[in-house]
Amino acid sequence: MSLTSPSKVSILGKENIVVDYNLWGSYITHDLLANVPSATYILITDTNLHDKYVPSFEAHFSSIVAQRGSDARLLIYQIPPGETSKSRTTKADIEDWLLSDERDPPCDTKSVIIALGGGVIGDMIGFVAATFKRGIRFVQVPTSLLAMVDSSIGGKTAIDTPAGKNLIGAFWQPSRIYIDLDFLNSLPAREFINGMAEVIKTAAIWNEEEFEKLEANAARVMTAIRNPPEVGEQRLLSVRSIIKNLVLGSAKVKAHVVSADEREGGLRNLLNFGHSIGHAYEGILTPQVLHGECVSIGMVLEAALARHLGVLDGGAVARLAKCLSSYGLPTSSKDPVVQRRSAKKHCTVNHLLSLMGVDKKNDGKKKRIVLLAGIGRTFERQATVVSDRDIRVILSSAVLVEPSSSMSLDMSCTPPGSKSISNRALVLAALGEGECRIKNLLHSDDTEVMLNALVKLKGATFAWEESGQTLVVKGNGGRLEAHGEELYLGNAGTASRFLATVATLAASGTKDFSVLTGNDRMKKRPIGPLVETLQANGAAVDFLESKGSLPLKVKAGQGMKGGDINLAATISSQYVSSLLMCAPYADRDVTLRLVGGKPISQLYIDMTTAMMASFGIQVQKSSTEEHTYHIPRGRYVNPAEYVIESDASSATYPLAIAAITGTTCTVPNIGSASLQGDARFAVDVLRPMGCKVEQTKTSTTVTGPRKGSLRSLDQVDMEPMTDAFLTASVLAAVAQNGQATATTRIVGIANQRVKECNRIKAMKDELAKFGVTCRELDDGIEIDGIPYTALCKPPGGVHCYDDHRVAMSFSVLGTVAPHGTLIREMECVGKTWPGWWDTLRQPFGIQLEGVDLEEVDQASAKQDQQSDNSIVIIGMRGAGKTTTGGLAASLLGWQFLDLDTHLEEITGQSIPAMIETSGWDGFRKQELAMLKKALHEKSTKHILACGGGVVEMPEARQILISFHQAGGLVILVQRDIEDIMSFLQIDKTRPAYVENMRDVWLRRKPWYMECSNYQYYSAKSNSEGTAESLKGLERFLNNVTGHGHTLDVIKAKEQSYFVSLTVPDVAAAAPILEEVVVGSEAVELRVDLLEDPQRKGKGPSVDFVASQLAVLRCSTSLPIIFTVRTQSQGGKMPDNAHEDIQSLLQLAIRMGIEFLDLEIHLPEDILRSISESKRNSKIVASHHDPKGALSWSNGSWVPHYNKALLYGDIIKLVGLAKSQSSNFTLIQFRSWAVSAHPTIPVIAINMGIEGQLSRILNPFLTPVSHPALPFKAAPGQLSASEIRTALSLHGVIKPSNFYLFGKPIMQSKSPAMHNFLFRKTGLPHQYHLHETDDPTTLETLIRHPDFGGASVTIPLKLPIMSLLDEVSPAAQTIGAVNTIVVDRSHTSSTYAGNPYLVGYNTDYTGMRLILSNAGATIISPSSINKATEKRSALVIGSGGTARAAIYTLHEMGYSPIFLLGRSRENIQLVKASFPEDYNISLITSTQDAVDAKEEKAPPIAVAIGTIPADKPVDTNVSTLLDILLPEGAKSGGGGKRILLEMAYKPAVTPLMSRAEKSGWSTVQGLEVLAGQGVGQFELWTGIRPLLRDARAVVFGEEG
Repeated sequence: MSLTSPSKVSILGKENIVVDYNLWGSYITHDLLANVPSATYILITDTNLHDKYVPSFEAHFSSIVAQRGSDARLLIYQIPPGETSKSRTTKADIEDWLLSDERDPPCDTKSVIIALGGGVIGDMIGFVAATFKRGIRFVQVPTSLLAMVDSSIGGKTAIDTPAGKNLIGAFWQPSRIYIDLDFLNSLPAREFINGMAEVIKTAAIWNEEEFEKLEANAARVMTAIRNPPEVGEQRLLSVRSIIKNLVLGSAKVKAHVVSADEREGGLRNLLNFGHSIGHAYEGILTPQVLHGECVSIGMVLEAALARHLGVLDGGAVARLAKCLSSYGLPTSSKDPVVQRRSAKKHCTVNHLLSLMGVDKKNDGKKKRIVLLAGIGRTFERQATVVSDRDIRVILSSAVLVEPSSSMSLDMSCTPPGSKSISNRALVLAALGEGECRIKNLLHSDDTEVMLNALVKLKGATFAWEESGQTLVVKGNGGRLEAHGEELYLGNAGTASRFLATVATLAASGTKDFSVLTGNDRMKKRPIGPLVETLQANGAAVDFLESKGSLPLKVKAGQGMKGGDINLAATISSQYVSSLLMCAPYADRDVTLRLVGGKPISQLYIDMTTAMMASFGIQVQKSSTEEHTYHIPRGRYVNPAEYVIESDASSATYPLAIAAITGTTCTVPNIGSASLQGDARFAVDVLRPMGCKVEQTKTSTTVTGPRKGSLRSLDQVDMEPMTDAFLTASVLAAVAQNGQATATTRIVGIANQRVKECNRIKAMKDELAKFGVTCRELDDGIEIDGIPYTALCKPPGGVHCYDDHRVAMSFSVLGTVAPHGTLIREMECVGKTWPGWWDTLRQPFGIQLEGVDLEEVDQASAKQDQQSDNSIVIIGMRGAGKTTTGGLAASLLGWQFLDLDTHLEEITGQSIPAMIETSGWDGFRKQELAMLKKALHEKSTKHILACGGGVVEMPEARQILISFHQAGGLVILVQRDIEDIMSFLQIDKTRPAYVENMRDVWLRRKPWYMECSNYQYYSAKSNSEGTAESLKGLERFLNNVTGHGHTLDVIKAKEQSYFVSLTVPDVAAAAPILEEVVVGSEAVELRVDLLEDPQRKGKGPSVDFVASQLAVLRCSTSLPIIFTVRTQSQGGKMPDNAHEDIQSLLQLAIRMGIEFLDLEIHLPEDILRSISESKRNSKIVASHHDPKGALSWSNGSWVPHYNKALLYGDIIKLVGLAKSQSSNFTLIQFRSWAVSAHPTIPVIAINMGIEGQLSRILNPFLTPVSHPALPFKAAPGQLSASEIRTALSLHGVIKPSNFYLFGKPIMQSKSPAMHNFLFRKTGLPHQYHLHETDDPTTLETLIRHPDFGGASVTIPLKLPIMSLLDEVSPAAQTIGAVNTIVVDRSHTSSTYAGNPYLVGYNTDYTGMRLILSNAGATIISPSSINKATEKRSALVIGSGGTARAAIYTLHEMGYSPIFLLGRSRENIQLVKASFPEDYNISLITSTQDAVDAKEEKAPPIAVAIGTIPADKPVDTNVSTLLDILLPEGAKSGGGGKRILLEMAYKPAVTPLMSRAEKSGWSTVQGLEVLAGQGVGQFELWTGIRPLLRDARAVVFGEEG
């Protein structure tokens, strides 16, 4: 094309829009100088476009200006790319630059701005032009398709603000709009598709002819744009004219509308079709989901809204959705790509409606939406007022069907075309020669799947006529071509079965195979008999996953050999129809024999043969062989027209509404002459139930009896109409025969178990929610009807199992259910009747209310992650399965069962004896039977420990594999093999190994791995486990069972940190771990820094890392962040060690690690694999920029953030600060990210000294170091204490006052202890003494804003409770509060506006901590196998401390607890205040002590003294101690015996001397002061300090 004759479009009376190729440079320069003259042109673009396009323009400009002798100059300014630049700040920067003295001569009112870029540039630079010096000229040069057809035309300019997008701006028309289509050659495919949404929108509202062109050219355009972007002409060469016409057409429409209504008085509103809802989605999902993608979703929903209101035909909605999807645009927010890009961000209906409320088209609070009346025309020439109620129905995921007393009494209803006939017609027409116009085709998900698949197989081309009422099919005569990409069929069973045979007819194309796949449910539905028959007839079809179900791989060029074919047709008639329709294209004539008994759904087979006859192939049913068909070779000849009759199965729903409500309904196009078996429903089911039925050959009218008068059916065989049984079932639920209950029996429906769901079970389960009793039969169901007035409100609503017929059936019941019926998954009706809810609204007049269940479902999903399924433990003998299992059972409150021990108990034989009498094979059989029995009978809330050799049996391995693949937990318990060997040298309760133990382990190891989905390293066999290792096990269990909420706990904190371990060997660093983790919420294991002695110079092995994790778990109770940092990200792991990295990350998942750092630069297959297999572990999606290549200010971090969103539960972005200003731009970036996705935490920091401020101000999980570590993990890293000190100096952490209340307290060591701990952790708080014995004097103090908390001692531990808002259960049981905590997340209800105060008792936590550290056992009741393993305990005294002691010992598992005192009355009162299960035994006399000994109670292992120590032990008490604790006595099992003396002075009390003489270990009371101080400090600050630090102050050793 000549540069002098581009296409021009008039707008506002001037031809100011120029459209063509090759405009940029010479043409634009000439035109500007001639038609928009100026001495100064200012070209403003973004940094992404500058280098690609500006230099060439500068060269053209300079050359042409020189040629013309002009003195015009060109100034250039760049801004950062992206929506974040569309701001007040950037606008001000540009204006300041324009006004700068450096612009000499200055920019004036005659200057012209050139806006080169997409919508962001055009909108913002236009606003600059509108306001600079009260308005100067500007020209638009749009570089994106979206800007070309939308934002550049019309004069709208704006910037974004925190309140919303485009809220500040002006109408300012550009002097020229240069649309150079060559820019599209370099536009990424997604950006091109984004712009196509506006092109489609324009055609949809204005011009059906243009819309038809869009439909016809979709494949060609998409093929072209999917070529790699490039600067030049080649990419779009094949579609140049198509692209130009599309853009030109859109530009003309918009120019015409703007010319008629420049300031949006009404007509211009039409250009906002799809935008009312689309902008609301964009407001939530931006920037991860683009404008055009959101508008595409909005268009479909607004079209559905028009259909709901009765102004748009359903076919037009389907046609619009198909056109959008053909250009790669999403049509639903649930689109998998949208979900992935937005990190499954939820858009609540209330949020969407709120955002729609600020739409500029609205009339006050009334929402105005553009409604289509058909493709190419709108309902009104302006936006229409629509109620929130109607919008809510369209936006919601569920619908409440309300019983209506005002519904129509006599209505006519035409259901959509038959799904069965539609799918058959599409296949036959595609296989046929010539054109066929198919009318009344069902527009649904299923037919959409079939259409798309046939197009991809090149079986036919399709076009729409008559506003989508007629589909023109041009068949390719059976000449199909294999499609290499997957053909995704969703849950479309009909399509999958028909296409399985169709695909065998395809010849080779770019690939020699096709793959058919579907959703999870489709992958469970049977297709095996059909595939086996095809294989037997020469087709090459393979199952890719489960045998008998999709996905299938179908080899091209094999076809059907023909001849005799036998098929079992007792499961699905669709198998038969599939073969029948494709048989004419076999190599020879086909004789199809249906074997195995009477075929299911014979009427559907008859339908197929009748339709084949209409397309020219006559099938002969054998007169001599039963169920046999002869199909000749040939080709279908398409009839000129084929009319689809309405779906008879769908027709049962409106007829059933008439039946159940006592009204009249006519279906005008289904009668006795129908091809479909379900057409008999009215006569065979409704009439016997008491309805009046009038049926002609072409119509059916039903009038129901008086509401509540339906009759039950003794038995009805629904084999000819199996799909209609669901409709009959809901009618039977309220059918009574005038009795309290009456039973309806439905049979002949066995095939309904393998439909979209097990429909028989679904009906039974869902009707039960209404209070209706059902019983499943082998081939049917029995339903006991009840009065409709007795129907219950179904808790949680009706679960539809993604089954359209379940949803529609229960909506029928909802018309009479007195409490309304909530139908979940309302969109599933799209499979056969997308407009079903609209039909209920009109013509039936049923009241509907949209219900947003997404938030409820998310909460439920979180709950569902918590599994009560039993846990199976496997592993080598001696690995610690019994110990681990017992502790796990105790922690979870479940039952523990050692299967070997249980087997011995049941058989009465030891395992060695079993082997001796029955041999190993006999023992293994019994072991296998025990495993099966246990999994069946102990399926929930049990820990089942298997014998070490269970994996030797293949059947047992398969059982365990199936168990964990189905969601169960199989935990491999491991221990170092050397420890196991040492243990087995002394264990004689099991048979000895007959081969080398290490060889046994190596043989079994792969079996253990495949049979388990988790692994856990246990403590050594001779250890009871420390408190930390027990907490480690607890954390592991909470994570793998889903009971833990670690991330939620950390997110609730105002500041949180994780310490990065930079040690080569965790075991060697164990002595410092306790210290370095103080003040952190998590600990990071830097796996890349570990040094495996067996792999020097290489990365650590999986086994070595597993052992390191085990040590770390036993050393700290903090959650673990597992990080393998690669070299390019600042670590040591080689960047290309992908296999090793993936293996290590999978190990972390297997070990139940709470957090995994996943670097987003890793290959996509690794990212997907880890994110899909993470289970309950949380992913920290990270990207580090150690070279400082990225900037927080120019949008370069946005792509990394967006990618991290796809995979991360947490996002971690680490840059490099080159100046302090980088920290402030980082903070702005983080604020933007948090506002865009409030539920996704962001760690955003800068490395380097300059970046330390970013670490101080990062609120969530800031990585920190510690002075005791060898080095810092990153430059600029600080300790948690340093950060808290800095935050305190900045006033972020505000100083609080803490107190000790009581009297006397002046000698207390608490102030010194807590103030030391505050200083050490970097906190600015102060701890003071406040001596008083009057609680009323404290009321004002504890409600003061700077009150941080308090310790409480005598005499206020009980009286203080009345001043608090809440008292913990432990403090209530003990009867004393010694700690007050301020809960700032609540406010006091008693003291309005004041902090919420909670009372705790940390005496008991201090006792527990000190006893545990002294070696006292924390006993697991579930792990007790022998009486000698039990322990009892003794409390001496009866005061308040004795109560805390009793509570402590009970919590530690000791039983019985002996309570020794001088006064029986006093200790009786103490006992009475505790529950019976504390098992307290009173000792006040010699007889009591003797009786206790004679009752053979477990030996006393722990004693706690709570009596005064300033005088000798009472004689009577001493005598009783002699009986209970004789000198030299041993605690059972050889365990350690410990006396905890609660008196502080003297250092060695008489009671301690007495105990030490008897061989007991003793612990001073001051130790408990330190212990309870640790507990208090943690409650106040969330930081658990070191016990040794607290102890050092208490004992005066801190110096």
